Amino acid sequence: MRESWRWFGPDDPVSLTDIRQTGATDIVSALHNIPIGKPWPREAIQAHKAMIEGHNDTMAPLHWTVVESIPVHEDIKLAAPGHQKYIDNWIVTLGNLAAEGIKTICYNFMPVIDWTRTDLKYQLPSGAFALRFDQDKFAAFDLFILQRRDARDDYTGDEFDRAARLFETMTPEEIAALTQTVIAGLPGKMTEAYSLDDFRMALARYRHVDHAMLRKNLSGFLAKILPHAEEVGIKLAIHPDDPPWDMFGLPRVICTPDDLDRLFGELPSPANGMTLCVGTYGSRPDNDLPQMALDYATRIHFAHLRGVTRDPDEQRSFYEASHLDSDIDMVQVIHHLLDNERALQQEIFIRPDHGHQMMDDVNRDVNPGYSVIGRMKGLAEIRGVIKALTDVRVR
Repeated sequence: MRESWRWFGPDDPVSLTDIRQTGATDIVSALHNIPIGKPWPREAIQAHKAMIEGHNDTMAPLHWTVVESIPVHEDIKLAAPGHQKYIDNWIVTLGNLAAEGIKTICYNFMPVIDWTRTDLKYQLPSGAFALRFDQDKFAAFDLFILQRRDARDDYTGDEFDRAARLFETMTPEEIAALTQTVIAGLPGKMTEAYSLDDFRMALARYRHVDHAMLRKNLSGFLAKILPHAEEVGIKLAIHPDDPPWDMFGLPRVICTPDDLDRLFGELPSPANGMTLCVGTYGSRPDNDLPQMALDYATRIHFAHLRGVTRDPDEQRSFYEASHLDSDIDMVQVIHHLLDNERALQQEIFIRPDHGHQMMDDVNRDVNPGYSVIGRMKGLAEIRGVIKALTDVRVR
C-alpha cells in the first residue's frame, strides 16, 4: 500500500517537513487557489509539484500522486445551460495532471455542500477532540436557523420536537457556532463560506432535482470524461456523499453499494472507480465495509481509512473514532485491501483520514480533522496492521 497524506498547500498548518516525519511517502493535494470551473494550468501543476518534491534529493522523498479534489461545478451537477465549458475545463485539467504523472483523481458529486458536521471539537473521554455529526443539532439548524422551505416535511413529529427543544436551549453564541460549522468552507471545499441567504439560494437551484435527475447528470458528466481519462491513464475515484444520506432536501446518489453498482454497471470503463472512504460509508449501519472492500476490488483506487462510532439511539449521529476503535472492522477492511493488491498486482493509495486534535495540537490552529498528531497516530496504527498482516502471510 502507498501511504499518503493530505496536504492543503503552503498555507496548511502541517508542513511538508512535518509530513516527512510521519513516514508517509505520497502527497494528496489540489490547487485550492484556482476557482471552481477553471482549468488547472500545467505550469501551476508543475509549480505545486516542485514545491512538494523539491527537496527529494536531500530529504526523505515525497511525491504528489493523488489529487483530492478537482471540484465539479454546480452547473455540471444541474446540467445547466452552458455547463459543457466546465466539462471541457475538467478534461483539460485531467490532461495537464496526467502529463505531470499524477493519475489518481478523487472527486465528489455532492450538491451544494461538501462534508458536513455539527461539532468540530467534540471532546472525547481521553481529552482529545473529534469531529461529530449530531442529527438533532442538524435538524435544529435546518428547521429553525436556516428555516429552509419545506424542511418540516423531512422530519417526523418526534424529530421535530427534539430539534425544537434543543434549539430553545441554545444561546446566540451556540447558534452562531453551529451556523459557522455547518455552512463554512471546510477543508476540501474551495469556495468562501456561504451566508445563510447565499445558502438558501444555492439550495433553491435544486428544488426540482431528484435522485434520478442527479444520477443522470453524473452519468452524463462521466460519459464525457471517462474516454479522456482512459486515454491518458487516469483513474477516477468518486468519493461518497458525506454523510451518506439526503440532506437539506438535496438528493445524494453515492451512499450505498446499490449506488455504486448502478454507476459501474452503466459506465463500466476501467477508469471509473471509487474512493473507499471507510468512515463515510461506515456512517450507515447498512453498509458492510469489509464486504465492500472485497466486492469492489477492481474499482478501489484510493482509500480513506478512518472509523466512526454511531449513537445507538440515533444511528445518524456519530463521532469520528480512533482509526482502529470504531464500529467498523478496520483490520478486516485492510486485510481485504491487501488481498486485492496481491490478486491485482497493483498498489492502492491509502491515507489516514480525520485524526483527533490531541496533545500539542489542541491549542494550535488546524484545519478541522487535519491536525498532524492525530493523523500520525492513525497512520501508525494502520501501518502496524499492514505489517502484522503482511508478516503473517510471509510466514
